[in-house]
Amino acid sequence: MIEAVTFPPALILFAGAIALPFLVGVARQVVALAVPLLTLWAVWLVPDGNVMTLPFMEYLLTPVEGDRLSRLFATIFTIMTFTGTLFGLRQGSKLELPAAFVYAGGAVGVTFAGDMITMFLFWEIMAVASTAVIWSAGSAAAYRASMRYILMHLFGGVVLMAGIVGHVMQTGSIEFGPMQADNLATWMILVGFLINAGAPPFSSWLPDAYPEASWSGMVFLSAFTTKTAVYVLLRGFPGSEILIPIGTYMIFYGIIYALLENDMRRILSYSIINQVGFMVVGIGIGTELTLNGAAAHAFTHIIYKALLLMSAGSVLLMTGGVRRCTDLGGLFKCMPYTALMGIVGALAISSFPFTSGFISKSMIAQGAADQHMLWVWMGLAAASAGVFLHAGIKYPWYVFFQKDSGLRPSEPPWSMKLSMSLFAALCIGLGVYPDPLYAILPYPVDYVPYTTGHVVAMLQLLLFSGLAFFVMLPYMKRTLTITLDFDWLYRKLFRIAARELVDRSATAHAAAFEDGEKRLTQLVARIFRSHGPHGILARTWPTGSMVLWAAVLLALSLVFSYQ
Repeated sequence: MIEAVTFPPALILFAGAIALPFLVGVARQVVALAVPLLTLWAVWLVPDGNVMTLPFMEYLLTPVEGDRLSRLFATIFTIMTFTGTLFGLRQGSKLELPAAFVYAGGAVGVTFAGDMITMFLFWEIMAVASTAVIWSAGSAAAYRASMRYILMHLFGGVVLMAGIVGHVMQTGSIEFGPMQADNLATWMILVGFLINAGAPPFSSWLPDAYPEASWSGMVFLSAFTTKTAVYVLLRGFPGSEILIPIGTYMIFYGIIYALLENDMRRILSYSIINQVGFMVVGIGIGTELTLNGAAAHAFTHIIYKALLLMSAGSVLLMTGGVRRCTDLGGLFKCMPYTALMGIVGALAISSFPFTSGFISKSMIAQGAADQHMLWVWMGLAAASAGVFLHAGIKYPWYVFFQKDSGLRPSEPPWSMKLSMSLFAALCIGLGVYPDPLYAILPYPVDYVPYTTGHVVAMLQLLLFSGLAFFVMLPYMKRTLTITLDFDWLYRKLFRIAARELVDRSATAHAAAFEDGEKRLTQLVARIFRSHGPHGILARTWPTGSMVLWAAVLLALSLVFSYQ
């Protein structure tokens, strides 16, 4: 019997990605479902401490180092891979699932990396594999979005690599552990992490790229990149106070843009940024309770966000690609099961009592209250109402319950319904009985979510925000609009500036070329006057003159040679 795993569990997912293209039919489905389960088994066989080391130049790499935090994230990553695979069993693309396995393997590899070189290697594997997941949608829009996506993440990778090199030069160590953002190198590492988390001003890459993936691809994309960023922030920068305003900005940014959005998958994309903002705030506060809360919220967020995107993906697939809220509505009549699953996910993301979001997000708010951070606590409370508005009510209302669109799609296939059922059961199960999750958090948990005051306060907050939604419903009519974001700077303004620079450079080059040609023509004319067929040097000289000049030159040479 194997007592401990001494190799990176990510290798199992990589092996599965290599095998899948050569399999078809039932064999492919069996292997696709078995590989994540085998990886989950390997994750729990990784003991605490350094398990595997490899020499690299003068350094010693630690590809596998286990502890409670790494095991927690690796567990939810592999559960997500299994359920996402079940949801996408009928996906026709041959690229998506192998790419998703490499993507998930990169995320699992990051969680067990004990040094920054190994972490960076898996980090970049994730960037390339996630781009391939977007490519697999096969549309021109997906290709353009994937190019913008990979450029942003390669930029973040360069910043991160420069920071790692600087940090190693300063400390002489490649160990990946808690750091302080007090010098240029660690600031660059922090920026590299925050880019993947969707922090400002680079948040727009997420709603730009994720909705262009396939109906199943976005389920995978929602789970790994931003939550891996949360993991490395937990590992590298716990208690960094700069994360509190950054996370707060992300929270309200996601709410505002989601309320303005008309595309159902872009609504859910903005809510990813919003929810990650809660986690970033918890990491910035830095107490054991808020760090536990950030880790627990990452765990539960992967589940309920995937459930929401599975319901949206089912609608997208069964309606033939309809995405805009203005084109949807009344689908609860023909897709009641999908609507029910979407409602469960919406309640969980809104932290409704007896759902998974309630038992995780409340830990962060309580941690802020314990530290007497009144304004932070008030911001988190207001944000919870905003989450209920855009994800808890707006998404299910406009997709399933608003004025009938006339669409009559059928329910999705059994594998998609089963995957939604599994995550819905986890949303409710963890909400009712959170002890199994609390037991695997990084620090001992001394927190009781279900107190009368907490439950009543949350119900009041959610019910009044729901009332506000329906009162303001006439003013929230969906329109075909475009919301500007920071990406306008590098997608539009920089393009205009570059075009202007090219035009002015071309004009200057043409003027300089014309002036140079004119001067060259004048020089040639002067040379022609003296060396041309009628020039002075082309004329016939008398023999006597040539002898005279030869004598003069000889005399001069004699004079200089005898001095």
